[in-house]
Amino acid sequence: MSCILEYQFIKDPVTGFRVKISDEHMLVGRWLNEELPFEQVNSLLNSAKNLSKAKPALVIEGKETRLTLSHEEALFESHALFHQSDELIRYADDALELDEHGLVSGCGYEDFLELLQAWHQFINRN
Repeated sequence: MSCILEYQFIKDPVTGFRVKISDEHMLVGRWLNEELPFEQVNSLLNSAKNLSKAKPALVIEGKETRLTLSHEEALFESHALFHQSDELIRYADDALELDEHGLVSGCGYEDFLELLQAWHQFINRN
């Protein structure tokens, strides 16, 4: 999976560090903004660079999103994808529907590393 990630980093005095990213990758941006603590960026970057054959994938469970990082791709999946259909029935009365748009996003391994390195540098410069 290879794609071009278009993003912009923002330092806002009210909300702190934020990343704006294309709609196609909004789950990646939400994960960076809400799930990855700033103090863990460097550790994740090192773990990502050191993926080994013995451990071909790194899985990080967040509050709302799961990241599965392999040598080929970074896959972001919203936990909402894993709800049992009988659990979703209770929302039928509210006319809510589980739509997969925005619940899965991914990018190539190299693209993710580049994004993560740029994010790390931006945070440390500011």
